[in-house]
Amino acid sequence: MADPSSSQKDDKNGILTDDREGSGSDESDFKAIDPHTGVKRGLKTRHLSMMALAGIIGPGLLIGSGGALSAGGPASLIIGFGVIGILAFSIMQSLGELTTLYPTGGAFTELGDRFVDKAFGVAVGWNYFIIWFCVLANEYNVISSVMVFWSDKVPLYGYFLIFWFAFTAFQLLGVESFGEAEFWLALIKLVGLIAYFFFSIIYVGGGVKGAPGIGATYWRDPGAFADGFRGVASVFVFCSTFYAGVESVAVAATETKNPGRAVPLAIRQVFIRIVVVYMGSAIFFGLTCPSNAPGLIGGSSRALRSPMTVALQNAGWEGGVHLINAFIFITCLSAVNSSIYIASRTVLFMAQDGKAPRFLGYTNKRGVPVYAVLFTNACGALSMMNVSTGASKAYGYIVNLSGVSTFLVWGAISFIHIRFRSAWKAQGHSPDELPFKSLLYPWNAYFGLGANIFLALIQGWSTFSPFDAGLFVDAYILLPLFPVIYLVYKFWNKTKFWSVHEIDLQSGRRKDLDDAKPQRASNADLPFWQRIYKSL
Repeated sequence: MADPSSSQKDDKNGILTDDREGSGSDESDFKAIDPHTGVKRGLKTRHLSMMALAGIIGPGLLIGSGGALSAGGPASLIIGFGVIGILAFSIMQSLGELTTLYPTGGAFTELGDRFVDKAFGVAVGWNYFIIWFCVLANEYNVISSVMVFWSDKVPLYGYFLIFWFAFTAFQLLGVESFGEAEFWLALIKLVGLIAYFFFSIIYVGGGVKGAPGIGATYWRDPGAFADGFRGVASVFVFCSTFYAGVESVAVAATETKNPGRAVPLAIRQVFIRIVVVYMGSAIFFGLTCPSNAPGLIGGSSRALRSPMTVALQNAGWEGGVHLINAFIFITCLSAVNSSIYIASRTVLFMAQDGKAPRFLGYTNKRGVPVYAVLFTNACGALSMMNVSTGASKAYGYIVNLSGVSTFLVWGAISFIHIRFRSAWKAQGHSPDELPFKSLLYPWNAYFGLGANIFLALIQGWSTFSPFDAGLFVDAYILLPLFPVIYLVYKFWNKTKFWSVHEIDLQSGRRKDLDDAKPQRASNADLPFWQRIYKSL
């Protein structure tokens, strides 16, 4: 069991005082169980790479994009995905530089302690946890709704309870099981999306028998923009939720065998994810589904429909709804699995550092954070609001809650990166010493900080005219939470805002686990099937 207090931090100021200082030459670098957090270093490079390519992609993209399309139209969808994609790429460059050097438990939550102020790390950590328990609730909402569509003999809450116990049991198996499941489920998601893109090209071009070629019909009627700038602003909230998770490789770095190799590779693959998965979805969903289709999130229906479902039915295949629902079901399995993982590790590391109740920092001898998993999964019960409001409205409410927190956390990551580079320079280090160097620094970091603050402020624009008090509160209630947590924790605990010369740049580094093992000279010496496997 990992002792939550073993990190030996000064709870008031968050100063590292244990034996982690150094460049990572200690023999503890090569232990399978991380000695400071108690988690197991069981994720392989291919696991982290697939998480970067398609991990966390779930109902947010496949169904939630229908809400974005309904609110803003196909042009707004492309603008939203494009702008948030550029922003996500910027954040990942900052995170890549930080996490490759410091693959520590707590990811950017602990880095916020180190490079800014412990109160800042507390605010980042709780906002990040909010994102993931909201995402988890939405995924339970969708997976339960899909099951009710197939058979309503079991009530909605019954399906929720079945999946709740199943996912709890699976998470308690350990990180290797999570990594392997996520690898194959993510691969299925990639193949399914690319297959849909090919269908879209054929359908738009008139290649589907019995269905006319639609071309860009839906860009003219009902139109490229559904609600002007209001629609574009509302799309940003949905898109931030779709992209939430690209930063999860930082959370998983501590449980990765070889972060020095796996993290940079995963960071680079996020670019492929942005271009292929997100921009591809924005283009083809807007071409094949009208923004005024009934049943899209934000419409009058209590049900949930994906733009993919609408497209297949409009093309003449009514039974296609079952194929898409099966695909959505698979993505839900992956997304729920990943959400529990990310949220539980976030609260685990916070608990071990005194930012959350201490009992949540417990891990068993196999490195599983049992109480953190149970606590996180219990928060998924928020999805049961769909019993009274309907799945569509419940989805919209929860998305608004998580969207603004995403902008705040991403902005915090950019600020942490700026503080790190300032300390790195002030203490006489060169950027050439960094194992992974952020592209276009400092412009990308300042862009990430400014753009996230701007988007956090304008994401609720559509609630002003006509003014809707309920939606306004839903859109902005979490905005003041960050400064409130920061100020209350800071004044209560008298934490210190570090100067660039006081920042610790040494502790938290470690070598790759496989560096302790004898390495074969070249992959060319391996059998053919092993070379293919290792290249995945």
